[in-house]
Amino acid sequence: MPYVTTRDGVEIFYKDWGPKDARPIMFHHGWPLSADDWDAQLLFFLQHGYRVVAHDRRGHGRSTQFSDGHDMDHYAADASAVAEHLDLREAIHIGHSTGGGEVARYVARHGQPQGRVAKAVLVSAVPPLMLRTEANPAGTPIEVFDGFRAALAANRAQFYLDVASGPFYGFNRPGAEVSQGIVQNWWRQGMIGSAKAHHEGIKAFSETDQTDDLKAISVPTLVLHGEDDQVVPIDAAGRLSVKLVQNGTLKTYPGFPHGMLTVHADVLNPDLLAFVKG
Repeated sequence: MPYVTTRDGVEIFYKDWGPKDARPIMFHHGWPLSADDWDAQLLFFLQHGYRVVAHDRRGHGRSTQFSDGHDMDHYAADASAVAEHLDLREAIHIGHSTGGGEVARYVARHGQPQGRVAKAVLVSAVPPLMLRTEANPAGTPIEVFDGFRAALAANRAQFYLDVASGPFYGFNRPGAEVSQGIVQNWWRQGMIGSAKAHHEGIKAFSETDQTDDLKAISVPTLVLHGEDDQVVPIDAAGRLSVKLVQNGTLKTYPGFPHGMLTVHADVLNPDLLAFVKG
């Protein structure tokens, strides 16, 4: 299987599908998942002639269950290692949830300085800051994230089932059509990864202030967010992010959940394609 080794010795698994001379799109997954979470988008863009790349974050999926480096700086550096290894140029980087934070830091600190990025997309993304502070009153209280850590440590398998069958896809909403296949696939991806990486990743996605990353992004940036996102509330994320980037566009989706890329791929994929082509 294809891997790239980072400077600190982590083997990062990646997928690289499609014509190598086609426009590259690199996808960055959410917590605690893997590149597999992008299946609906990888196949869609492949059919439209693009080169699609997706990697498993360190400690996630098929990448090394390395003990250290579970923070946005390392996430972005690892993504850069993949982009450099494949020599991706004029790429579009699309990130979901924690992957959106990874994209923001990658573009600001690596992609733009290297001249490798053409556009960025933040989908249900965690920036600028999830945690509630005096300066960020719309954020989520620390007690919620402490609860995540406690539940993960006590019974990770059950916690992941609860997340996937509940708020992540909006399956806890009245009248929701629950897909057991989607729930099981989320659980499968999560359980492949490292409990330590996932436990420490909660701090990375909730407490990292990425205001400066967003302000540094000058490439065209599309921000997509569901208005019924129970994991990353839109008022503390998408609506703020689009005001911070230099060239941003916000598109919101009434009633859509955090995992809208999967359960509403038929809506999201054409919107992503229009931005990529535009």
